[in-house]
Amino acid sequence: MADDDGAWTASANEAFVISLVAPGSNGKESKFHPRFTYPIFGEEEEIFGYQDLQINLRYNATDMRPNLQIKFSKQFPAIGDAEPLDIKEVLSEFLPEVAFQPLKDWKSELAKPRDDWTPPGELLTSFTNKAGRFEVWKGSLSDPAVKQLVKRIQILVPLFIEGGTAINVDDKDAGHWTVFFLYQKKTDPSNKKPTYIFAGYSTVYRFFFLHLPPTPPTTPLSDNTSSPSPINDPIVIKEDFPLGTPTIDITTLPCRSRISQFLILPPFQHLSLGSRLYHTVYQTYLSHPPTKEITVEDPNEAFDDMRDINDLRHLRSLPSFQALQINTSTPIPKTGPVPKNIIDEAAAEKVRKEAKITKRQFYRVLEMQLMSRLGESVRPGIGLDESKKVATATEKKEYALWKLMLKKRLYVHNRDALGQLQLEERVEKLGEVVKGVEFDYARLLVKMEDQEQRLMEEGEGVVVAMNGKGKRKATTEGVDDDDNGESVRKKARAEDEEEEEE
Repeated sequence: MADDDGAWTASANEAFVISLVAPGSNGKESKFHPRFTYPIFGEEEEIFGYQDLQINLRYNATDMRPNLQIKFSKQFPAIGDAEPLDIKEVLSEFLPEVAFQPLKDWKSELAKPRDDWTPPGELLTSFTNKAGRFEVWKGSLSDPAVKQLVKRIQILVPLFIEGGTAINVDDKDAGHWTVFFLYQKKTDPSNKKPTYIFAGYSTVYRFFFLHLPPTPPTTPLSDNTSSPSPINDPIVIKEDFPLGTPTIDITTLPCRSRISQFLILPPFQHLSLGSRLYHTVYQTYLSHPPTKEITVEDPNEAFDDMRDINDLRHLRSLPSFQALQINTSTPIPKTGPVPKNIIDEAAAEKVRKEAKITKRQFYRVLEMQLMSRLGESVRPGIGLDESKKVATATEKKEYALWKLMLKKRLYVHNRDALGQLQLEERVEKLGEVVKGVEFDYARLLVKMEDQEQRLMEEGEGVVVAMNGKGKRKATTEGVDDDDNGESVRKKARAEDEEEEEE
């Protein structure tokens, strides 16, 4: 070879440029690079065979019609098995055919925008923030217009969501998918006509399920023993249940609604738009009678943070959630099982079901809420407080009960891993995880207060006020930046939601 391989190898992340181009003859163009390209170009995220490579994926920012253009100064001459990567062939698996039309045709369409164009589906809500006016539209994947738009934007999922995969839009169960589109709405000052700019989207899949009634006990239950009950209200299947008949409307059957994909494009990030979109999706299914639980598929850490904060914000607006507290009269045993009455478990379950939040997520957020109410002298935080007060006996006991509740949940959800350790190691490891989770909760509470302060300063208001006890009042010492408890918690949360859906 005349040149070494390095001269013909380009970083896929740097060579790949995505653009949102506003319609019109002088439409504004926003450019950004993908976060990941390994799902398309391999683990090394490199492309062989070109010099000065540029992969330009332009989108009409309104209807997201794509156009792909590939440029380079030199192409490697094939020698034996060494040949340039066929970039168009690779990307044809991720893009619709319309993306490969001539650039002049795409520009011609872009220059003549339709005055009556609106996003597909139905308008759910609109709001205004410092970045302008935004709308959220909802539609079913069985709608051809929704399907077309999803096919055009599917490539963005593996490019920006680690481990993200495309939906099979031609699947026979396409009607189970609901898509929420987030658009910025601008008005042309010259003709007062609206223009829509795509900002992000989310997909939700509905899992239908049936619960058989529990098997009756072999002996009658005593008067003071309650029968077991499933997580969700069961559908009791009778002998004359008319399965397969047209009289059943499947859309009315109980289901779990799972958020599968969730993406805000880079030009619209750090504007709290993810929280706005999540809130809209959550409220949609909160008021949807067939949905019994709202779950999330394999969330990353950024989504986890947003979800935690928004779930806590919503729950704090409920008097029944605010009423949940640690029962400080509960005795702390020296040995044996953790007491069951640290909180009112029946009341907590009632709130959880009404909020349609999965068990693990709900009790994590409840732990966060109860931690925020601990006395300043014992409450874990993320910063040192030189004026730390001396803890009272009641504060110490409340904190001890809170940690018992946390340890019990963590042990149950990490039982397999912890069960392989000796007792002393198990206690030590569980203590490390508790410290990590305490730090994570403190971090999220500070982040939530900062968010709400910023929203108040911007005049957007907040859903509910914070608890008034302030932030950064205490510290959790001995927790490294990589946070031992964080990775355990994230992995366990994802696994737990998968188990609940089976």
